[in-house]
Amino acid sequence: MVAEIITIGTEVVMGSILNTNSFFLSQKLIELGIEVHFHTSVDDNEKRLESIIKTAISRADLIITTGGLGPTKDDMTKEIIAKALGLNIELDKTMENNIIDMFTNGNWVMTDNNQKQAFKPTGSKFIENTIGTAPGIYIEKDSKKIIMLPGPPVEMELMFEKGVINLIKDDLNIITRSINLVGIGESSLESKLNNLNLNSRNFSVLTFAKKGVVEIKIIAKGKDKNKLEEEIINRIEIIKEEFNDYIYSYDSISLEEVIIDLLNKKRWTLAVAESITGGIISSKLTKIAGASSVFNRGLITYSNTSKIEELGVKKESLNKYGPVSKETAYEMAKGLFLKSNVDIALSITGLAGPGGGTQEKPIGLVYIGIITNKFEKVFKYNFNGNRNLIQERAAVKALDEIRKLIKQ
Repeated sequence: MVAEIITIGTEVVMGSILNTNSFFLSQKLIELGIEVHFHTSVDDNEKRLESIIKTAISRADLIITTGGLGPTKDDMTKEIIAKALGLNIELDKTMENNIIDMFTNGNWVMTDNNQKQAFKPTGSKFIENTIGTAPGIYIEKDSKKIIMLPGPPVEMELMFEKGVINLIKDDLNIITRSINLVGIGESSLESKLNNLNLNSRNFSVLTFAKKGVVEIKIIAKGKDKNKLEEEIINRIEIIKEEFNDYIYSYDSISLEEVIIDLLNKKRWTLAVAESITGGIISSKLTKIAGASSVFNRGLITYSNTSKIEELGVKKESLNKYGPVSKETAYEMAKGLFLKSNVDIALSITGLAGPGGGTQEKPIGLVYIGIITNKFEKVFKYNFNGNRNLIQERAAVKALDEIRKLIKQ
């Protein structure tokens, strides 16, 4: 089954809001074994929307739209789709009463245009919206499945999970597993995966690059669930044998969760001193339940003065080597280790840009210092990207160095 996702709204096309709906829907459809071939965004213009809908009908088996189901004049998704399919629009009295009850129970003022949300194309079905006034709509015509969902992500996501999945999945079993890796690029990973010949008619092995990490997603589809699970385990073992040094978790477990879990199991404590990342590492760790047992403190020592006052970095070292140097990273970690009395002290300093780089110290240069009672090392890395991407990649790399140290 080939799917197209259409995001409707002038605010999306103008870049006023981030289109997270397509991101969410693509992930969910892939997990269901449905191929997403097209993403389309269109503004609230009747002619352009009609053209987009007709194009989608000509090339996709499943069309999912988000947006344009509200009560205002520019909400015209169902009217345009009905027109493209040669259908009329009709009032559903049950839905009208439901909307009236919702406004009454919520003590809201209902205007005349809210009745518009009780209309639907002939032969279609409503999809319940438990947290909003705009119901979704499902139509199946001429072997095409069309699903209309509201634009607000919180409504759309809940509606998809509870009301849409059963409408579009087939009778085959679909099993999805993810393997999360760090320290290897997507192109290198994909090239090596291709040599393993893991894809087949019932199995897809895909790669997705994220900020600093890469995900391998295995999707299996077939009638015999036990056989699928057995084959997935075999594929995971093959991947594990090839990429074990890079694998940090499976499925939805984040790198931060892995580190907090490892620290808790070892009963070790961690302190972090950040310069280039400005608190990103500490923020990632403290979002995880159980962090309070192992995360001692996080310092943002951005200026030279703070490095001297908070960590005891020598002024002479800063003058001679600069704040972005192996020496400064070491003194940051050493000072933090002595001050905090933890098992592991981590420091990070670098150049995120866009200015300040030189041939000797280019943008993206990062030093990561780690000190324990038995281990002292400063790692040097160079990252590409804009300021935010360099900061994120540096934070992920620092976390990975901690992970590898704990697992030794």
